[in-house]
Amino acid sequence: MASSASLSATVFFSNLDKTPLRSSRRPRPSISREELRRSRGRSASRSRGGRIRGLAAMEAGGGGAASASSAAAAAKVPHVLTVAGSDSGAGAGIQADLKACAARGVYCSTVITAVTAQNTVGVQGVENVAEEFVAEQLESVLSDMRVDVVKTGMLPSPGIVRILRNSLNKFPVQALVVDPVMVSTSGDVLAGPSVLAVFREELLPIADIVTPNLKEASALLGGRQLETIADMHSAAKLLHQMGTRHVLVKGGDLPGSCDAVDVFFDGERIHDLRSSRVKTRNTHGTGCTLASCIAAELAKGSPMLPAVQVAKRFVENALDYSKEISIGKGPQGPFDHFLMLNQKVHNFRKKMVLDPSDLFLYAVTDSGMNRKWGRSIEDAVKAAIEGGATIIQLREKDAETRNFLEATKSCMEVCRSQGVPLLINDRIDIALACDADGVHVGQSDMPVRTARTLLGPEKIIGVSCKTPEQAQQAYKDGADYIGSGGIYPTNTKENNLTIGLEGLKAVCLSSKLPVVAIGGIGISNAHAVMELGLPNLKGVAVVSALFDRECISTEARKLHEVLSRSASEVK
Repeated sequence: MASSASLSATVFFSNLDKTPLRSSRRPRPSISREELRRSRGRSASRSRGGRIRGLAAMEAGGGGAASASSAAAAAKVPHVLTVAGSDSGAGAGIQADLKACAARGVYCSTVITAVTAQNTVGVQGVENVAEEFVAEQLESVLSDMRVDVVKTGMLPSPGIVRILRNSLNKFPVQALVVDPVMVSTSGDVLAGPSVLAVFREELLPIADIVTPNLKEASALLGGRQLETIADMHSAAKLLHQMGTRHVLVKGGDLPGSCDAVDVFFDGERIHDLRSSRVKTRNTHGTGCTLASCIAAELAKGSPMLPAVQVAKRFVENALDYSKEISIGKGPQGPFDHFLMLNQKVHNFRKKMVLDPSDLFLYAVTDSGMNRKWGRSIEDAVKAAIEGGATIIQLREKDAETRNFLEATKSCMEVCRSQGVPLLINDRIDIALACDADGVHVGQSDMPVRTARTLLGPEKIIGVSCKTPEQAQQAYKDGADYIGSGGIYPTNTKENNLTIGLEGLKAVCLSSKLPVVAIGGIGISNAHAVMELGLPNLKGVAVVSALFDRECISTEARKLHEVLSRSASEVK
């Protein structure tokens, strides 16, 4: 049985509200939200990236230059602690968290709050872990291991919520990711009013992000109906008012939506994160996995929005990769987290997630033009960036692989030092070998989905499109942007069909992706392209207008000025 799946949490803890705790709760002193904030502020200062440990916490292992030197010598591995329930079927819960973190290249420790007997059919039994033992687990991990991020799942009692809060006051971490596992797939509320109240009053105010699906958001908001994207916007803002720094409301169950739409709110701006739905029964554990991937990216140093974007892409890819596998006889199976197991995912540097504004002045190199002017690829790239190029594509069709590989490595250093994304035209092997920021492929090159499986969710993939049909397929396949053209006749590609401004307009109007125009564009006609004023037309890509000129940086600067004037006029 196939079903529409997105990134919303799917939970099989369907009868936990009917299962009594095995041990009584020890009384805990109450604390107001304002007192809680002051307490957290004393324990750790906050920054854009999350909570930063105080000096006392960092120096707990010893003081002085010698201990600092020895700490620096040891390789620091990003570390996520998940506090959640165990799923014997291994699709969700602690097991999904472990697999997600491993797939994203971080270490994951665990504190188990409940043990379930479940499979793809449903839940057969639940045993909640004694609160005292949950506290003991937390103390063991947090007192010994330097945890970067804590991610929560099933917290079955108010006492466990308070124990977690107190542990985080004692052992501050960089960030807290809260996945409020409260509502089953069938809609049953898994947490009673007392747990909901403690969530609102004591956990959300210290959370860096909360990731409810529609049912969970509704429960947190007292039963508020969420049926439209506008409702999701309102829910995100209301949840933010409860104290959490960021909110991600997942819209996988949104009725009547052809896309998988999740709403991200950072306190100032709403972001509608859209992706194509994946038709599959294998959706058990998507919510746990998404939250764990966010935690993993935060542990590696990512800002919040890029962390969410990478996590969303990871789950989308895993669902697509796993859509035909068969595990179990029930209606909702698990998916394969390790589609990327053989890829280079254990990379701690900041990932380059595409910002559509990067497409503004897109410079595409040409080996023939470089030879004509006696320039190396590296020199050409340096000059283009000096003149204002916002993204670089290496298109060296007749370069030998070994030479191209070495030149690309040099260009990567240049681009990384300037914060400019570098893509490789067609050559997936070169992109992988150099850890480039992505690739650009044509209609006859490797399919986008295959390229995505090889490169991973954090890489940028662009695809050339001449028709609305190709543009629509690019969105479904998971491309990040479209290169559309040729707009005007050009000599850089033989037998290249010209689509003109009307063809470009048709592609833009049919596409949900950002578009960059290419083909015969230069200083004389760039204004005519940009004055189309289409919202998703983000810039122009140029080859000979830059690289077949004596001074690349001068021409890039002139073209950047033309584009800037055009953009201001369109506004």
